[in-house]
Amino acid sequence: MQNWRRTFITIWSGQAISILTSSVLQMAIVWYITQRTGSAALLSLATLIGFLPQALLGMFIGVFIDRYSRKTVMILADLLIALAGMVLVIVGVFGEIPLWLIYVVLLFRSIGAAFHTPALQAVTPSIVPKDQLTQYAGFAQGFKSLSMVISPALAALLFSMWDLNVIILLDVFGAVFAAAVLALVKIPDTVKGRHHSRSQIFLEIKDGFRVLRREPGLLELLIISCLYAFIYFPIGTLYPLITMTWFEGGVAKSGVVEVVFAAGMLAGSFMLGIIGGKIRHVKSILLSIGIYGTCVLIIGLLPAAGFPIFVALAFIKGIVNPFFHGVQTAIYQTRIEQEYLGRVLSLTSSIGLIAMPMGLILSGTFADVIGVNRWFAVSGALILVLFFVSTRILPNRMAGFEETKQVG
Repeated sequence: MQNWRRTFITIWSGQAISILTSSVLQMAIVWYITQRTGSAALLSLATLIGFLPQALLGMFIGVFIDRYSRKTVMILADLLIALAGMVLVIVGVFGEIPLWLIYVVLLFRSIGAAFHTPALQAVTPSIVPKDQLTQYAGFAQGFKSLSMVISPALAALLFSMWDLNVIILLDVFGAVFAAAVLALVKIPDTVKGRHHSRSQIFLEIKDGFRVLRREPGLLELLIISCLYAFIYFPIGTLYPLITMTWFEGGVAKSGVVEVVFAAGMLAGSFMLGIIGGKIRHVKSILLSIGIYGTCVLIIGLLPAAGFPIFVALAFIKGIVNPFFHGVQTAIYQTRIEQEYLGRVLSLTSSIGLIAMPMGLILSGTFADVIGVNRWFAVSGALILVLFFVSTRILPNRMAGFEETKQVG
């Protein structure tokens, strides 16, 4: 096995464990808050706390990722997440964990993730050859999807057996393990310009925007991805609602939908890993949007007895998901120079994360007014409008990139 493949697999082996334990903890916290309060508002607040630090700090964090060792940034982020978790473990030993402390820990975990995620994405191009970035973006998505398949059942088992602080301790071990694996791996150091003064932070953020605008089609891709996130993100959060209300299912059926969607993502991720080097990036992104929008529209038009079709469409939506997100990441990794990659990835992630809760608020309001099934139909139609607009923009703006990729 080539050294770079061994390095990639070693890093992601550690990350896979950490992602799995974090997914289990995330579900356990949701159930804990639900049992303690029964409040949708407090549950929504926990979700919002998980998003806001990454959304608000993203563009500033990218500057530090580009200034300093990305390996060090990831290790420190993992240790911050572990330390925050240990606080809850210790408090849980002496009694019930107060809700406000859970929110504080969620805040620090989100800050850690805001540093860790773009740093990991920025490290990948320094390990993986450019012509294989799309394939390995698929494998990376596959590790995440696998955790989504396993975590619901594992979380349900552990939550029925253990107290919350014990599950948190499991996640602490996961974060420490990921940090230890990173410490053992040699990662090429391609970061430049570490000795800039603090006063240059805003100039460096501006550089990130400039680099993004300089590359034909990337700004348009960012705008399209934000509009897409605004529409599609709430769809996943409404799966339980449409299952239990329109399709008259229960918790078991809701769980089936979640697992089937995750299984579709896992299948799509490994498909991307196999054929990623042969596909055309822009066509992949456009087809993913178009197929996803068509599935959502059909779900909104299904009768109440159409649950089996809903499950099948959820699987298809899962399959096409990596062909948007994985390919989009690979495009940024291919087009952006290493010294700017951290701030560009943080910037794009930050803008996308701001769009998500805004879409969630809008969809929640309209779904209550017109019915969740009708909102699915409206959302599907909006995604298809975005698909048709995108077909008029991206192929022209990014034609040069596809030609360069094919030649390379």
